[in-house]
Amino acid sequence: MAQDFVSELKSGKDIITAWSGIPNGLVVEALLTAGYHTVTLDMQHGFHDISSTLTCVASAKMLGQRLIVRIPVGEWGTASRALDMGAAAVIAPMINTVEDAKAFAGAMKFPPVGARSWGPGRAMLVTGQHDQSTYLTSANDETLAIAMIETREALDNLDAILAVPGIDGVFVGPSDLSVTFSDGAEINQFGENTISVIEDIAARTIAAGKIPCIFAILPEQLKLSRSLGYRLCALSTDGGAIARGAAQLLSEAQD
Repeated sequence: MAQDFVSELKSGKDIITAWSGIPNGLVVEALLTAGYHTVTLDMQHGFHDISSTLTCVASAKMLGQRLIVRIPVGEWGTASRALDMGAAAVIAPMINTVEDAKAFAGAMKFPPVGARSWGPGRAMLVTGQHDQSTYLTSANDETLAIAMIETREALDNLDAILAVPGIDGVFVGPSDLSVTFSDGAEINQFGENTISVIEDIAARTIAAGKIPCIFAILPEQLKLSRSLGYRLCALSTDGGAIARGAAQLLSEAQD
């Protein structure tokens, strides 16, 4: 069975995910080997597609681990396909209303919670399941539907979104939050216009018994997020990590 960060999250452990926009399984393997608990494949602003997602899920399986996929806005069919390929969790951007949340959960969960269509042959292989009935009865608990909260509308509807059956957690996009709550004046992820909102989302998510998740560019932002109660934290991007590591190597070589 692949390493199960989903059960670790549900048991209260903190998980760090890498964030991948480079559509290459070798990059995912390097990130997992470096020690990340999992990797999030970004199909919204990164360059992953169905083909690279399939390849990267296979790379992770080789290392005994499972991945997260962020789908493009409103692509509920892609959410189901990501699960069928063996992803353990899906992040959906711009979940602003209860209707958005219900549509997302519907694509992610089998009945009676949702209306996910049956076709998980690849997912069963990745998770080590050989019995269809066992997969059917366990999949809803062993996959995560994570709704992104990025706008004033989403914040206004947060409690109702958290109450939607099948929504397992929410993911804060602090860049979009900072744009929204500064009325387009700045991108300052943990600045004065956003930090109170970030704190509020964590508190309300924890009170609802769901998993609070967030993106952090820098290690100190991740540490702050953990202190606020966030348990799934993305750290940097693969491109950012490569650039930072290369710069450090060059600096050390030239000293």
